Amino acid sequence: MKYWNVLLHGGDYNPGQWLDHPEILKEDIRLMKLAGCNAMSVGIFDWERLEPEEGKYDFDWLAQIIENLYENGIYTVLATPSGARPAWMAEKYPEVLRVNPDGRRILFAERHNHCWTSPVYREKVRQMNSALAQRFGKHPAVVLWHLSNEYGGECHCELCQAAFREWLKKKYGTLENLNHTYWSSFWSHSYSSWDQITSSIEGIGETAHHNLILDWKRFTTDQAVDFMQAEKDALRTFSPDVPVTTNMMGFYDGLNYGKFREVCDVISWDNYPNWHNGQESLPAYIAMAHDWMRALKPGEPFLMMESSPSATNWQPVARLRRPGMHELSSLQAVAHGSDSVQYFQWRKGRGGAEKFHGAVVDHDGSADHRVFRDVARVGERLHALTDTVRTVFPARVAVIHDVENRWALGEMKGLHNTQYQKGFMEDLLAMYRPFFDQGVNVDVVDEEADFTPYKLVVAPMLYLLRAGIAEKLSRFVENGGVLVGTYWTGVVDENDLCFLGGTPGQGLDAVFGLEQTEIDALYPHDKNSLRLLPDSGLHGLAREYQTGDLCQLVRVTTARTLAEYGAEFYAGTPALTVNSFGNGRAYYIACRTGQDFLNDFLGVLIRDLGLRNLDTELPAGVTVSLRCDASTGREFFFVQNFSDSAVEIALPGSFTNVETGKACGETLSLPAYGVAVLNPVK
Repeated sequence: MKYWNVLLHGGDYNPGQWLDHPEILKEDIRLMKLAGCNAMSVGIFDWERLEPEEGKYDFDWLAQIIENLYENGIYTVLATPSGARPAWMAEKYPEVLRVNPDGRRILFAERHNHCWTSPVYREKVRQMNSALAQRFGKHPAVVLWHLSNEYGGECHCELCQAAFREWLKKKYGTLENLNHTYWSSFWSHSYSSWDQITSSIEGIGETAHHNLILDWKRFTTDQAVDFMQAEKDALRTFSPDVPVTTNMMGFYDGLNYGKFREVCDVISWDNYPNWHNGQESLPAYIAMAHDWMRALKPGEPFLMMESSPSATNWQPVARLRRPGMHELSSLQAVAHGSDSVQYFQWRKGRGGAEKFHGAVVDHDGSADHRVFRDVARVGERLHALTDTVRTVFPARVAVIHDVENRWALGEMKGLHNTQYQKGFMEDLLAMYRPFFDQGVNVDVVDEEADFTPYKLVVAPMLYLLRAGIAEKLSRFVENGGVLVGTYWTGVVDENDLCFLGGTPGQGLDAVFGLEQTEIDALYPHDKNSLRLLPDSGLHGLAREYQTGDLCQLVRVTTARTLAEYGAEFYAGTPALTVNSFGNGRAYYIACRTGQDFLNDFLGVLIRDLGLRNLDTELPAGVTVSLRCDASTGREFFFVQNFSDSAVEIALPGSFTNVETGKACGETLSLPAYGVAVLNPVK
């Protein structure tokens, strides 16, 4: 597999919109070089130009674009156009269009509206991809295949319903097995024929079987992965050495991205933070998304395939980035393991839904803009950071984010019946933030991860236990690891069936040294408290912290109580415990706390386990990420200031600025939204 040896810088380029303006195409090349761009994504939404009539391909214009870019030192990330099919196809073959949950087939409109199952659409995509690969698959300019664009959505047509039933037959074998797993005797909702099963549709379809809902989501993911694999297979015949990717969307809920890791040679995603929106936690949330995307392929860099260099037109408020934020946001991606900074889009279009979306080149075509200068500055900095290409992001902490667990929490009825998925994501971010604030590398992983490389694993609200996860966590702790779990852990198995005989299930009760009994869901105005015991051994924590929302009642078996509840009928019962298990230990946080407790408690573990990238106190808004050259051991410390004020950081040793080559003093000064990359002097 061939890979590039530079940090990629560029973005979505749509020359097909400007073929009747050759002077603009010529000017684009000049501006790309001026902005330090070296890679452009081409052909993403160009099916109608590539195949204006069925079976009639026109690739000559694309060949000229690719050649012009390459002659000027610019690589091509070549896309397959399956994200938006042409009108002639929708007219002639309506089955390629999706059917909504209400049974209506959508019109030719928007994008990403194709049926995953349609044999016609799959064949048309195969033909197109094969033709593209035959023409361009071995061109030295093409360094990456960009499959489709932001795969997503679902189709409820009869083809998909039939495919879903076949998927269920393969999984369960018999209706008896399916009915047992769905616990379908509840409400007398058992199936007596496979044909009775349809996708779960709110309002008009079956919603009582939560595992049916999960299975439909799993099936949709499998169809999307299979569709992507078919796209990849068509390319591989003529282009065996060019890696493939598809641009994902961070914490997008519609697909389980963990299932894409084997199909993607390189992970990439589209990053659109709504900077300056007043959310203090936003930098940590974006860092967490980078860490989720990167950890899909452990030990490998990823690509930031799209980002906006200025405003994002589809956000609630299309606010401009303040001076310095574009550099910081771009280098944040690199700090977390990205080998690219790519934009949507290169040049603003004259019409359409995204004509006011941020772009490197505005409608006036001038380079005399703050945004263009910011992009050019990023190009300079990426060139100076070439040595970071294909370096790794070494993490000793894992935070578990499992999509199937998130889906199951979203369907669960009980506790707080309003957007419980949102509650899980808030927990996830709250657990992640102390590591971000103290400059600790983190992998955000799912339940399929290998936990052996880590010192600490944090598992917020691990409600659904997929096969094997409990055994892996048990071995991790037994072999000396530290595990932090929370309330509502190990309640159901992967089929959403409750464990009998006590929870946490599958042996996690022994790992945590306790049994869950009841769980109290509090109204928003209700509060409780977590009171630390004098002999807790957690030095530096406050005596008492406020809790709310959820309070799990537990009965300890081998665990030691570190803190108790301060109120209600369960006052004096365990609220925080620790259990020695093998050579390691497992903490259990029984209640939802504020950020203050998590900062203090996880801060103790960060200190005791020596997890900080730089052993120094960081000002508010400052974090440190580490990339490392696995072959030489060379380290790159990315010090990032997300505050709107200048800061100074005391350096614990001697460092050199990677970009300037100059030695740093005892203190590093960073302006508002500033970032510096340092090498330690050894």
